[in-house]
Amino acid sequence: MKRVLITGAAGFLGSHLCDRFIQEGCHVIAMDNMITGDLKNIEHLFHLKNFEFYNHDVTTFVHVPGDLDYILHFASPASPIDYLKIPIQTLKVGALGTHNLLGLAKEKNARFMIASTSEIYGDPLVHPQTEEYYGNVNTIGPRGVYDEAKRFQESITMAYHRFHGLDTRIVRIFNTYGPRMRLNDGRVIPAFMGQALRGEDLTVFGDGSQTRSFCFVEDEIEGIYRLLMSDYTMPMNIGNPHEITIKDFAEEIIKLTGTDQKIIYKPLPKDDPMQRQPDISKAKEILGWEPKVGREEGMKKTFDYFKSLTQDELTKTEHRDFAQHNRM
Repeated sequence: MKRVLITGAAGFLGSHLCDRFIQEGCHVIAMDNMITGDLKNIEHLFHLKNFEFYNHDVTTFVHVPGDLDYILHFASPASPIDYLKIPIQTLKVGALGTHNLLGLAKEKNARFMIASTSEIYGDPLVHPQTEEYYGNVNTIGPRGVYDEAKRFQESITMAYHRFHGLDTRIVRIFNTYGPRMRLNDGRVIPAFMGQALRGEDLTVFGDGSQTRSFCFVEDEIEGIYRLLMSDYTMPMNIGNPHEITIKDFAEEIIKLTGTDQKIIYKPLPKDDPMQRQPDISKAKEILGWEPKVGREEGMKKTFDYFKSLTQDELTKTEHRDFAQHNRM
């Protein structure tokens, strides 16, 4: 039985990865300090003999007894509300946390994967974004704490790969959505749906002409898994290349939810990227992967999940005026 350590395991993507590796017959060691995670995302796994959970902060020394075959480092705040509220922790989990886990991977001779992001491209001057593009990032802007943490993750991972011969993978994750997203985390899909379910007007920042490309979580997890199991060691984009403007997307949400809310506009936050679309040529060629779930199907599943939440969960929001940053 393969043993896999997943950090950020109680988060959105981390919890879905736990499910996937359990399905693959692995022994899953889940780790999270619960700063943004939620135990309800993984509580359905607690009764399994091949699942264990550690409440631990990876920016401190990480010890896991026994062998490890894979380490997937998915611990990090990933939304504007989170990383603007806890900027130092965001930088530390990208730097210290990654260093600690790379050391653990070296000790265990485990294959190591980091969750990088499309945010390493910043506000891109190249469209769509290929893996060869170096990006256009404001290192000292408010988003720099997240963008630069991820860029450092890639650098130190490649340093361990080249200097120590560590078996590494780098997945650049583009906008992903689906069940288990947090309504109050500042990303556009849960924000729009939360506003619609609460009967509020939908907030768009800027004029709504900025674009995003949304990938359903099932597709994203499949791409991540295939990359981990491949022999490819350079960064790879995993996302859905179907691009849509934020304004058009807001209109889709109003239609999906059957509400009569209006769209209201607010100033665009600093350094908010105007275009986001992955070039997935490498994923298609090397992994034989591309998204299968259309946005209509994926959004229906996501909306059904949000409708199942309690009234308390629907009304619990943080920084309501910043509840939708159009980042995801």
